[in-house]
Amino acid sequence: MRKIETLKKNYEFKYVLTKGKFYHGKYITIYIKENKLNKLKIGIAVNTKLGKAVKRNNTKRLIRENYRLLKNNLKNGYNIVFLWNKNMELNKADFFEIKKDMINIFNKANMFNE
Repeated sequence: MRKIETLKKNYEFKYVLTKGKFYHGKYITIYIKENKLNKLKIGIAVNTKLGKAVKRNNTKRLIRENYRLLKNNLKNGYNIVFLWNKNMELNKADFFEIKKDMINIFNKANMFNE
């Protein structure tokens, strides 16, 4: 199984957050910026004020797994940053709700392959 390509450096996140287009959902906000590579790279951020590390990491795992399931249907060549909405509690993170939210956002962004 291949590893998911991730954004690791602070400047990579900042570039996508400042120059990219954003799309809101109920649970997550997604910033999308085209890259010169022919692959998808993602970054996930959950604010420390929302909960302790265990809950934040669990939420990141849910987002990453949903992304992994949808990845083959998405267009290549984009950097994507997922931000958890600060209005939503981490306790309300449900796998299927996040999946539905991601599908709606990717449809708005026209990211699915035809």
